[in-house]
Amino acid sequence: MRNETLAAASDIGVWATIVLLTLAMVAFAAHLAVQASAAPRASRSASGSSPVLVGRSTGVVGGPGAASTTDRGSASGPDDAEGSGGALADPQGAEPGPSRRWGVLGLQVTMLATFVLVTSTALRGLSVQRAPLGNMYEFALAACCFALVIYSGWSLRRDCLWLGLFVTGPVLVILGFARRSWYTEASQLMPSLDSIWLVIHVTVATLAVGLCVIGFATACLYLLRDSAEKRAVAAGDGVEVTGWRRALPRAEVLERMTYGIHVVALPLWTFTLIVGATWAEQAWGRYWGWDPKEVWTFVIFVVYAAYLHARATSGWTTRKATWIAVAGGVCIVINYAVVNVFFAGLHSYSGL
Repeated sequence: MRNETLAAASDIGVWATIVLLTLAMVAFAAHLAVQASAAPRASRSASGSSPVLVGRSTGVVGGPGAASTTDRGSASGPDDAEGSGGALADPQGAEPGPSRRWGVLGLQVTMLATFVLVTSTALRGLSVQRAPLGNMYEFALAACCFALVIYSGWSLRRDCLWLGLFVTGPVLVILGFARRSWYTEASQLMPSLDSIWLVIHVTVATLAVGLCVIGFATACLYLLRDSAEKRAVAAGDGVEVTGWRRALPRAEVLERMTYGIHVVALPLWTFTLIVGATWAEQAWGRYWGWDPKEVWTFVIFVVYAAYLHARATSGWTTRKATWIAVAGGVCIVINYAVVNVFFAGLHSYSGL
């Protein structure tokens, strides 16, 4: 029995989330543009009036000598592990730092979108009295919920305005793709899916995917920031990172973030793989059958395990290891956008 009112409200909520995320993405893009355009003015002001570097929580951390060290190292990006940027301040009265109003607005809209999407996903489950995890459309909703909840919660503890565009953008693409290619009416589960293992297996899988979405973003940003820092160092002292990448944390901070996210995501994905095999044995009488979905789940596990191994191996640079993390994100995209759509198997259900 399906409650049409709740199902319709869920669909409206998803469309509302898409609109809100579009607005948030525009606000975050404006935030990066403001940060990038304001940075050269701060640099020119600093060069003529002996600036000091002021951090959000540490106060004055250096004079002119410390500022030149920053140029050689982080090239004027955010300087603390929280991801928040220091601002060049002139004790004789320099221009204030760039406005953060667009980033704050984007974060507020993102939090509203998170609430609407979580509510919409819950309403879809309530409309048919089951967990909203029965098909790829619902899987996408749950994964997007986790990605937004993780980002919103993280933003309450750290200054992550610089990351907003690179979380809301992919989530918006996933929701749009889900509505276009995976959408199906809310209905009762197929008998093979009516199991407590569905809730355990798919919930952990969506949580892992939500983490990997953010990990993929930080990995790509690390590679971009690292390249900019190396070019700045090669150009000589006094040359800073330019453009929107100035708003990013230092490369080493981004790399640590990427590693930390995947340290959590890989065990969750491993649990997903093990629980999936256990459920397969109960449902189909075998733990492993070389089904396309099973194969790609294992491929993703191997790639991310290789990333963590490479990260801990002295013969690999962090940059080379991070490229493996990026490959893991690409494998997840292939798994859900290609394998689930074009490859038939025992995991093909609800029209997919």
